[in-house]
Amino acid sequence: MFDKLKKVTSRYHEIADLLSKPDAVNDQKEYRRLSKEYSDLTEIVSKYDEYGKTKSRLEENKKLLYETSDVEMKELASAEQEELQQKFDKLEAEIKELLVPKDPNDSKNAILEIRAGTGGDEAALFAADLYRMYSRYAEKKGWKMETVTYNESSGLGGLKEVIINVTGNDIYGALKYESGVHRVQRVPETETQGRVHTSAASVAVLPEADEVDVEVNSVDLKIDVFRSGGAGGQNVNKVETAIRITHIPTGVVVQCQDERSQLKNKQKAMKVLRSRLLEAEIEKQNQLVSQKRKLMVGSGDRSDKIRTYNFPQNRLTDHRIGLTMYNLSLIMEGDLDELFEKLKIADRAEKLSEETHA
Repeated sequence: MFDKLKKVTSRYHEIADLLSKPDAVNDQKEYRRLSKEYSDLTEIVSKYDEYGKTKSRLEENKKLLYETSDVEMKELASAEQEELQQKFDKLEAEIKELLVPKDPNDSKNAILEIRAGTGGDEAALFAADLYRMYSRYAEKKGWKMETVTYNESSGLGGLKEVIINVTGNDIYGALKYESGVHRVQRVPETETQGRVHTSAASVAVLPEADEVDVEVNSVDLKIDVFRSGGAGGQNVNKVETAIRITHIPTGVVVQCQDERSQLKNKQKAMKVLRSRLLEAEIEKQNQLVSQKRKLMVGSGDRSDKIRTYNFPQNRLTDHRIGLTMYNLSLIMEGDLDELFEKLKIADRAEKLSEETHA
């Protein structure tokens, strides 16, 4: 731990020196990157400074405790010793947690994809419910949601697929644990006998990739232009504005027809394409990591059944961490903070365990 702290402190002072130079603001991108790194390191350095001061006080108080013969002074020193020891242990635990490597993508915006799975109309309705749940949560957080693709299912107001670009502060870090298969157990609207059915929807959360994150060569792209589908509207029927982009080396296909402008559809599609290519690289790394991990919280494996929503019992179960909550009605209204915090804590605990045994 102390070797890492020395490196962190050294880097902290190095960045402080770089940012203090007059020409530091000439490269705005580099300046923002250094400022973000400096801000992240400040918390660790501050904790370490407090840790050092507490350690010194603890040693001084311990010396006083053994040297003094005054009974009253001994009692005071003993009480303070207990308080200082608790503070020291807490600071040590906090520093260890802060030293766990952060996911560099946590601060990025995200591409959120929701698709109906097995279960027909009920699966499409559940996909629409998940979309509403995340939309409510985003609204509470002050995030912006921009639709890339929105495909309704026929009848009942369900969704086949929706892709949204979510922007704000630390979006990917908040939503990344949602990737996977979400299973629902409830009585469908179409069920006349009152029987509980099981169906599913899949969720994928991708970090929004910048152009510098993923290099896409134009010669590797096949771009098709076609008329937008959907009901009514002269533009929909007569103008070819929809875009389909195929990344030939990987076979990844993205299409967008939400905008009336061909250029805007292309820009949105390229954003999703870059994010999917970045996710593919991250997934390769995660496959190696997840083989060693007991929990799959941060793996992003979309084939895993991660959660069950049981409506008759108002129960939500997250299978990755063995969590059961009986406030499903509130969760479906976007009350997700407690759930997300428990997932983050479990993920941090697992990473901390790996760091300790590394």
